[in-house]
Amino acid sequence: MKTRATGLIVVLVGAALGMFFASFSTYDFAEHLDRQTHDLHCSFIPGIAGRPEAAGTGCHVTLMSPYSSVMRSSVWGGVPVSMPAMSVFAFIAFWAIYLMITKRNGDRRGTMFLLLATALPLITSLVMGFISFTKLGAACKLCIGIYVSSLVVFVGAMMARSASAKLQAARGTGGPADETVPADVYDPRMDKPISFPALAGAFVLGIAFVFVPVVVYASTLPNYERYIGQCGALEHQGDPQGIMVSIDPGSPGATEAIEVLDPLCPSCKAFEQRLQASGLAPRLSRKAVLFPLDNTCNWMLSRAEHPGACTVSEAVLCAGDNAREVLDWAFAEQDRIREAASHDPAAATRLVRERFPQLSSCIGTAAIRNKLSRSLRWAVNNHLQVLTPQLFVGGVKLCDEDSDLGMDYALSHMLERRGGAR
Repeated sequence: MKTRATGLIVVLVGAALGMFFASFSTYDFAEHLDRQTHDLHCSFIPGIAGRPEAAGTGCHVTLMSPYSSVMRSSVWGGVPVSMPAMSVFAFIAFWAIYLMITKRNGDRRGTMFLLLATALPLITSLVMGFISFTKLGAACKLCIGIYVSSLVVFVGAMMARSASAKLQAARGTGGPADETVPADVYDPRMDKPISFPALAGAFVLGIAFVFVPVVVYASTLPNYERYIGQCGALEHQGDPQGIMVSIDPGSPGATEAIEVLDPLCPSCKAFEQRLQASGLAPRLSRKAVLFPLDNTCNWMLSRAEHPGACTVSEAVLCAGDNAREVLDWAFAEQDRIREAASHDPAAATRLVRERFPQLSSCIGTAAIRNKLSRSLRWAVNNHLQVLTPQLFVGGVKLCDEDSDLGMDYALSHMLERRGGAR
């Protein structure tokens, strides 16, 4: 019997590892429910090794991505996908233990049900892995641990299923007296496999394993709605000097919004990705105020946080109605532009002119530099922080604490209050 349970043992090991990695991933997510930023100790051995991860690194990018949770517009931050993953692994472990305790490791229906159950985390891991590497360009070690665990439980379930099939074949049709079935392998319960109603009940139980924790989690969260709209407002929303550029007109009836951004700011790029993934972008008619974090033009800084940002900001202003095209290019080429400009201040100008030769006669002129200076003055007159991005919806600020995990929840509520287009 011991050899016949090898597959189930492999399943138990994989399920235990899956619960381990998923629980730490859920813990990292839950740490941010105070609407603050926390370090992520991303390691293959959570809590034992690894340094805190900074913004832009694998686990941080994955956690802050729109794919780390679901139900984001109805629950602040959403429900982390690692939570149902933890529940699925728990159910798989439960079913494997059940088969072992009841000596049904040779039950063809029971092992097939286990195989189908383990296919769920495997398929989910394949999808999430594809998203991580193709859309996010980042790998989270905890996520990789979950992916590997999913593969282990599936392989173990295949072993268990194969073992049960061989056992059934060895028994032939001779029943208990069949000499082809060793005494230590035969169990009378193999003559009567698990009934379909019992399997249906197990399926319902599996759903409960996932559904109950999600409901408890969502119902016990604090009320974050009271924070919405409490982070300040613009003193002067107008644009008398024409320093704003349209970056997204939105749908008809969209709510007017002003975004203070730096085209070479990684946080601005990430914010744009989250906004587009949320589906809320069409409900906003966005104009941008350029605020490059580069001391080449920004007198509020002692050093360049994002080298080359002043030049690229000039290009966005020069582009006028085509500002979105320049901004998309800047977001896509941020690393290359910043790296080049950090070694050679003139590199950003060359890169911009190479990509947008039609803007060459505008970039660097006194007129456009004066316009960028007025853009910075606009921020000063509104007493804004030296920070990007900042989004103002109808003049009301989206709290900085709500610009990542809580963006879908906070922004959708802000739009509902203003009756923004859907």
